Amino acid sequence: LRYGENPHQSAAFYRDLHPAPGSLVSATQLQGKELSYNNIADADAAWECVKSFDAATPCCVIVKHANPCGVAIGGSAAEAYDKALKTDPTSAFGGIIAFNTTVDGATATRVAKQFVEVLIAPAFSDEARAVFKAKANTRVLQIALDGVERDGKTAWARGRNMHDVKRVGSGLLIQSADNREIDRAELKVVTVKQPTPQQLDDLLFAWTVAKYVKSNAIVFCGGGMTLGVGAGQMSRIDSARIASIKAENAGLTLGGSVVASDAFFPFRDGLDVVVDAGAACVIQPGGSVRDDEVIAAANERGIAMVLTGVRHFRH
Repeated sequence: LRYGENPHQSAAFYRDLHPAPGSLVSATQLQGKELSYNNIADADAAWECVKSFDAATPCCVIVKHANPCGVAIGGSAAEAYDKALKTDPTSAFGGIIAFNTTVDGATATRVAKQFVEVLIAPAFSDEARAVFKAKANTRVLQIALDGVERDGKTAWARGRNMHDVKRVGSGLLIQSADNREIDRAELKVVTVKQPTPQQLDDLLFAWTVAKYVKSNAIVFCGGGMTLGVGAGQMSRIDSARIASIKAENAGLTLGGSVVASDAFFPFRDGLDVVVDAGAACVIQPGGSVRDDEVIAAANERGIAMVLTGVRHFRH
């Protein structure tokens, strides 16, 4: 590669001898400049996130600095993109955009209005290719995917990374990859108030997004789109505040929204922040010694709370 994370760093990109199907390394670059170190890292984050959603429903993920800043589903790729962009149009500038469906001419025309570093999709129509030819520097990647039926939904027949590797001083940290997924049957409602079927859909959507947001992660969602994302803060309450500020800056209302937290609320203060912002439902792992206090606070505030029993720290 030309350089690493910064210009003074050298870098190289190594591929597995037998890469997983549908992984980033199997991409065909249709146009654009050479991929940079940061492009590859961000593209992988966007691509892995978008593959986590139902393949039968168009989805768009916009990533900046390895964090999703906008995620949405819609009746078409164009609608999904429009909704994802609304979450944080400022952060989306110069971002990475991934789709789980074919990018057509209408979608390409919308995307071309924005400065995009990398665009990824399973396929591009001839009309879309023609649109992007006028954006010669935009890196366009095509990655073939096949859909299969799984638990009544269409999922991607995708290979999975088996391990994550992180370099530390004079050593390597190796762990099994976080491939854990949950479904509706695993959710445990712990409050008097029950979530509606639509709220459950939004809770699962928010939970999927939160898995790909750097910890501490707080994600507001509603109507099949992210409304505010708080990422990478040292305290959960600060992530909650940032997520609500992001929504306000984007002109999005949080009244009646759902919230996902990648780890438990250690105190009720973080919960109070999201409820004060307008959240009506919360999904979180649970497991805190103060779970009873947090659940009591949820009942006091009149919201529904769902526990997953699964944590998704991401560093």
